[in-house]
Amino acid sequence: MNVKKILLLILPVLALAFGKKDTPRVFLAGDSTMAPKKATAAPETGWGMVFPAFFDTSAVKFENHAVNGRSTKSFRTLGHWDNMIARVHPGDYVFLQFGHNDSKVSDSLRYAPARTDYRDNLIRFIGEIRAKGGQPVLLTPVVRRKFDDKGQYVDQHGDYPAVVREVAAAQKVPLIDLWAKSKQLLERLGPDDSKRMFLNLPPATFLNYPDGKNDNTHFTPYGAALVAALVAEGVRESDMKLRDFLKRTEFEGKYAYELPVIDVPEFKPDTFNILDFGAKAGGIFLNTHAINTAIDTCSSRGGGVVLVPAGLWLTGPISLRNHVNLHVAQGALVQFSNDHEQYPLIRTNWEGLEAIRCQSPLSGMDQEDIAITGKGIFDGAGLAWRPLKRDKVTEREWKEIVASGGVLNEAKNTWYPTARALRGASMTRAGVVAEGFDEAKALEVKEFLRPNMLSLINCKRVLIDGPTFQNSPAWTLHTLLGTNFTLKNVTVKNPSYAQNGDGVDVESTRFFHIENCVFDTGDDGVCLKSGRNEEGRKRGVPTSDGIVKGCVVYKAHGGFVVGSEMSGGVRNIFVSGCTFLGSDIGLRFKTTRGRGGVVEDIYITDINMTDIPHEAILFDMYYNGKEAAEALKNPEMKKLPFTEETPTFRNIHIQNIACRGAEHAVYMQGLPESNVQQILVENSVFHSDHGVTCVEASGIHLKNVTLKTNTTDPAFFMLNSRNMTFEGVEVSGKASGGLRVEGRQAGDIKLSGSNVEKLGIQYGEGVPQGIIKK
Repeated sequence: MNVKKILLLILPVLALAFGKKDTPRVFLAGDSTMAPKKATAAPETGWGMVFPAFFDTSAVKFENHAVNGRSTKSFRTLGHWDNMIARVHPGDYVFLQFGHNDSKVSDSLRYAPARTDYRDNLIRFIGEIRAKGGQPVLLTPVVRRKFDDKGQYVDQHGDYPAVVREVAAAQKVPLIDLWAKSKQLLERLGPDDSKRMFLNLPPATFLNYPDGKNDNTHFTPYGAALVAALVAEGVRESDMKLRDFLKRTEFEGKYAYELPVIDVPEFKPDTFNILDFGAKAGGIFLNTHAINTAIDTCSSRGGGVVLVPAGLWLTGPISLRNHVNLHVAQGALVQFSNDHEQYPLIRTNWEGLEAIRCQSPLSGMDQEDIAITGKGIFDGAGLAWRPLKRDKVTEREWKEIVASGGVLNEAKNTWYPTARALRGASMTRAGVVAEGFDEAKALEVKEFLRPNMLSLINCKRVLIDGPTFQNSPAWTLHTLLGTNFTLKNVTVKNPSYAQNGDGVDVESTRFFHIENCVFDTGDDGVCLKSGRNEEGRKRGVPTSDGIVKGCVVYKAHGGFVVGSEMSGGVRNIFVSGCTFLGSDIGLRFKTTRGRGGVVEDIYITDINMTDIPHEAILFDMYYNGKEAAEALKNPEMKKLPFTEETPTFRNIHIQNIACRGAEHAVYMQGLPESNVQQILVENSVFHSDHGVTCVEASGIHLKNVTLKTNTTDPAFFMLNSRNMTFEGVEVSGKASGGLRVEGRQAGDIKLSGSNVEKLGIQYGEGVPQGIIKK
């Protein structure tokens, strides 16, 4: 036998002996809360079905052996344990979660008293797993949902969770206290919102449950995802090697289980065609009554789908109702009337303040499980509402709008649709209740009180999927005080001159998901808010736990924006995979003194930008204030006391930004009493006229940043900024220097692996010596 043949024979053996070990596996053993389900049980979902999604499944495999209705006793006596343990190899993990069925005293096949048989069964399981070289992991039983009449959680598991903790401690086994974690989750959600975790299903909505179901033990997909995330969190908190296989996201330091889980509404299939309620296409007949009657009827019968078929449908305001999906078919154009009398004055909210405005073309208040779907188009007749500045349009466009009617201001440079609109523009905060406006006074300036195109206030579980919204009177899409808001596959189009023509404003809303949307607007594209000044702080509801992904923004004041109304705070936001083309500013954070509020824990990655007229990244704490320019001229700007009116920007992580064409790469303008702080910009490339400016900033970390500038200014300008880190920063282009430092409050600047120092460092008068560290 030649050498080649010998090698061919022994190499596989050597590979087995010395090569990489088998991929570890995670075995799940437990009851129905964990178990896999058949399609005939949908939407019931065991948390074990979702759990693998939080891991790198190329590095670890999962086998779910949990079975409905099993206890520690019946799982063994019915043969499930023997089948599973025979498959366990050294290095595998076995997660054990029992207790729900062990407590069934009347069932001798399952009953296992907590302090005796249940304890003994767990210990026996542990011994047999260890004998196979596996790693047992104990989980306390997940809670059932029960609250008393005062809204307090009521436990139903007795001694079983305590026994699991005791056994884990005595046997030195990793413990995930799922009882405690899920109890805390239910208490946070409360009696009403926690119902959505479990199989509390309305009738005639799900194929497998035509009569509905009331079940506070078993999970919906939403509930299973929340519980699986708790278990993944427990893995990370442990010292198990398994934690190394948790799936990381594109956001630095964040795992998949940490991202927000959004509850998306489901609807009955029953369909109500607006034609059956007297609607007429063609754009002449006013369909307000027909459409709203269809929606009201659908809602009163338990919900379903209201169909707007292809055609041109003229209408006044449409009110959304509980459990109704307004489906606008492809080829349908819903044209809102330009008759102002169709839109009554109502009490609502405007830019964070209680105000009187005209009713929105689309609205919902205190509703739940609502949707707008389909490929149709909504047109808000915005030209009938919006003022127009002469310098925003061509001479021909200006002449056309003036000839159409309306009035001009005294300077003849702004057009208003009516004299009442012009009158409102001359008043201080017209329509705001705090300024003394009631319905009678508001009527005197009615057309100035432009409505948002879609206004949702205190609505739960909203889905908007597919339509185009265009020509809005003011903000296009606005959710206030909502939860579980989903916006996807939507296009928003407003003229570039559309005043206040924001794409979507998410205000004091928790748990939202915006994905694959296109914005081409006259103002901010995607904007997060939480109230203005004292009213916002008093409301105290942050915008939080949101995902913005895969969106495209064309003309806009900002691509992704926070503020300026952010007095209730903004936190735990994840933005990725977006493209900004020609928006005035790319990433825009704006606030001012008097707002208060904290913006923190914002994660942004994989953003591409081109042709940005101003800043690629902007932090502006002097929004709309003359002090911003003064701060650059006067390094000794007055430091005010830090109070509840002082805003804060901190802990913002920005990675993988590519920008070709901007006036400034990064511009940070903090306050003397509240610096822009703890900002990371990493793995990013900027080609801009000017480089990076930091005024009153601290804890700024630029890592692996490439900067090419078109002007001879120093690439970096620091004024009264401190604790700055330049790591792997490379500068090219026309910059005459690497860094200029100004201000007596300037502090430590660390340089590492950068050519900034080689290009030259300039010091202003009074800058402390020795602040450059290497």
